[in-house]
Amino acid sequence: MTTTAVPGSRFDTARHVADAVLFEGYVLYPYRASAAKNRLRWQFGVLVPPAWGPAHEEHALQQTEILMEPKGDATLAVELRFLHAQRRTVERLRDDGGFTEVAELHLDDRVLVPWDEGTEERVELSVRAAGLAGAGAFFPFRRPAREETEPVLGPDGRTLGRLVRRTEEIEGVVRLRTTELDGPYRVVRLTAVVENTSPWTPEDGPADRDAALPRSLVAAHLLLGLDTGSFLSMTDPPEWAKSAAASCVNLRTWPVLAGEAGRRDVVLSSPIILEDHAAIAPESAGAMYDSTEIDEILALRTAALTDQEKREARGTDARAAAVIELADTMPPEVLERLHGAVRGLRDVTGPDPVLDGPAPFGEPTAPAPTAPPPTAPSPNGPARPVGAGGPGADEAVFRPDTPWWDPARADTADPARDRVSVEGVPVGVGSRVLLRPGLRRTDAQDLFVRGRAALVEAVLHDVDGGVHLAVTVEGDPGADIRREQGRFLYFQPDEVSPLEDA
Repeated sequence: MTTTAVPGSRFDTARHVADAVLFEGYVLYPYRASAAKNRLRWQFGVLVPPAWGPAHEEHALQQTEILMEPKGDATLAVELRFLHAQRRTVERLRDDGGFTEVAELHLDDRVLVPWDEGTEERVELSVRAAGLAGAGAFFPFRRPAREETEPVLGPDGRTLGRLVRRTEEIEGVVRLRTTELDGPYRVVRLTAVVENTSPWTPEDGPADRDAALPRSLVAAHLLLGLDTGSFLSMTDPPEWAKSAAASCVNLRTWPVLAGEAGRRDVVLSSPIILEDHAAIAPESAGAMYDSTEIDEILALRTAALTDQEKREARGTDARAAAVIELADTMPPEVLERLHGAVRGLRDVTGPDPVLDGPAPFGEPTAPAPTAPPPTAPSPNGPARPVGAGGPGADEAVFRPDTPWWDPARADTADPARDRVSVEGVPVGVGSRVLLRPGLRRTDAQDLFVRGRAALVEAVLHDVDGGVHLAVTVEGDPGADIRREQGRFLYFQPDEVSPLEDA
């Protein structure tokens, strides 16, 4: 069994998405350390010291279980990646040549402030899959404490101060084990555990999260690769493997197939929910580090910051400075591409189409509209078949004779008065409904409101003839604010059941 460095080519494509996971929410708009939302950082994949975690409802380990079919004498490549928080303080040069720690150090182009920087760490392993049966194997790792200083120079080259970076020691272990499963095919369950084993304990009573973070594995995730053989999708396993996939236990992480579409030899086990073969949208001009928010909005808002705000952002972090530079120098034609893209048009074959594939990671998306039936009524004439029309029909969509926004139409949409029939009951503004979101058209957050009662606030129609119900959840203390701002949850008629009217 070896523990040599792993060639990078197998993971190169998967790393693009893994980098987005690694820096998920690293620094949030407006990219200043003084912003309230940048004072509580790093919420995903944080493995804290075991002595600190239980009292604060945080965890020291994560576990990945996935099914794989190794062939021959297969080698498993494992790459653990995480951020190591290093504490940066700012010191000003005194007249006597010494240094004094300060809250701010003003320079011409930036304002330097104390900040926790994240440095990328990797633990790379390469092991024979056959050697992991039974008790498996474990691989401890350690990153020592260190301290570094960087001089801060003025325009004339004179020393104005310095940055002091202190990094605490981190210890951990990667445990790997395989279990062969019964069934018609040779398939094994791989269990991979990543654990923080730091012996650190707070010395002076209970410590806050800021004290634990420099000794934590932040945004921890795994890349797994087979040189011969393949992994099975946990999201959409083959029929014969569904029960085995359902028995896998994944704790605080979720494995998905990674790399190019169609490949099954690489897995990314991520602390945030992804789909198989997630990808970065090609329109993305660069990393924004803000929880995969829409690039166009972030670029426009960042460009609109005041000069003083930009100076503070540049002094907060090198990555924040890169975002400011990107927004300030982005050509109009690049910014225009961020507005969105149509990947392809297709015939609608039923009321609940399965999407061709996951939306590229970080791409602006919109609610998937309910598909119109194969024939749809035209406002000014008989029904027109969807997709008919000779060459190019496979890319046709329903196009009404009169645009839906035409004020001359007699049936102009009215979200406040429109009603839609749900299970034979007319539903409109003021109706109470039971939420039952589906598994195909929804995101993970919608599942938290499954089975909750909600109030319909508007009935909306999209350009493809689909209907969406804007709702507020009963018992939501922020419902009044959502109503005032028009920030509702949206469901389609077949995702709700009518309750008695309010």
